[in-house]
Amino acid sequence: MKYTDLKLQTQREFPNNARTQGFGWLVRAGYLTRENEILPLGKLMIERLKASDIDALDLSILKSENEFFFPLAAGNLEVAHCESCRYADRLELAQFKKNPLPREDELPLEKVLTPDCHTIEALANFLNVPKEKTAKALMYTRLTDGKLIFIVVRGDMQLSEAKLKTLVGDVRAAREDEIISAGAVPGYASPIGLNDALIVADNLIPQSQNLVAGANESGYHLKNTNLPRDYSAQIVADVTQAKAGDTCAQCGNPLAVSSAITLRTEAGVDFENMLLALAETHRDDKGLTLPVFASPFDVYLMHVPGKTINTLEKAEEIYSALQNAGVSVLFDNRDERAGVKFNDADLIGCPVRVTVGEKALQNGMVELKPRKEKENQLVPFDGLISFLKNVLK
Repeated sequence: MKYTDLKLQTQREFPNNARTQGFGWLVRAGYLTRENEILPLGKLMIERLKASDIDALDLSILKSENEFFFPLAAGNLEVAHCESCRYADRLELAQFKKNPLPREDELPLEKVLTPDCHTIEALANFLNVPKEKTAKALMYTRLTDGKLIFIVVRGDMQLSEAKLKTLVGDVRAAREDEIISAGAVPGYASPIGLNDALIVADNLIPQSQNLVAGANESGYHLKNTNLPRDYSAQIVADVTQAKAGDTCAQCGNPLAVSSAITLRTEAGVDFENMLLALAETHRDDKGLTLPVFASPFDVYLMHVPGKTINTLEKAEEIYSALQNAGVSVLFDNRDERAGVKFNDADLIGCPVRVTVGEKALQNGMVELKPRKEKENQLVPFDGLISFLKNVLK
């Protein structure tokens, strides 16, 4: 394809809204607009990617059972992953090994006055107990039937709404009147003595003895609550969210947490994110350095005007020959200074640049430069196609 037909427009400066280096290079090279709209060059790259194996793209991919992620500081989701066994999943769904406290004998229930203790932090400080010795209550309403869902997790852990929804369906935060109707008291709610509520307990709760929980009476909590002695739960399952440093459920090493973007989900490949991941991975201080299977074109062909030889005519000849040989080529046929063309070639990042100049042609040669190499090399005009095919393997 000819540069002028593509209507390609490169930028000399990074956009002021560039959230990552890769995005900035994609905008500067004319793959995307500043508003993240895909331009013709970007569409050509996506068409090339559709024929590529995502596993062969030389990217630092994190893989769950159904999704591929690319770690990116500006990513819109968080992924928990293990560097040792390569386990990975969305943070809200990640599995991790839970470590119960040493087992204790179950002690009798004891109601204690706890004024102004509406949070786990306030409660733990008031009673001088660690947060892991408390039971946190969270209340939701199921959308399908209006059922109050009462969740109990250990006080030092966070609920994963995503895990909860896989167990009970879609929910929303319960209103105060719904909480009261079930027999609970906001701020002092307890699973003990509820009516018409579905109780869900995290699977660490049955392994945790003598926890402090609400008393369903304003200003009071219960010490030494135990499941199943003091209340029953219709569902006991993992409903808490992993965090960095938690133990990997598969190999026992610590989990890390990284921001990321999705490359593939059950719905298919996200090609816009693929462009960004490739740009983040394959770039230098001059522009993109795309591999053959990801670049929209194999070759960036340009000519430098001469005084005694019509270099444009020779470049046209090479352009036709490359196309006939099945080599994908972007022909920069503009009447521009050589420096502008060299800069744009580096920006766009095709694997190989071929320059048709008078001095080389006088010796029956053209100049060839792989994008990732520093040095140019002279290649015989007549042997260019076979040489390129070897380079592009």
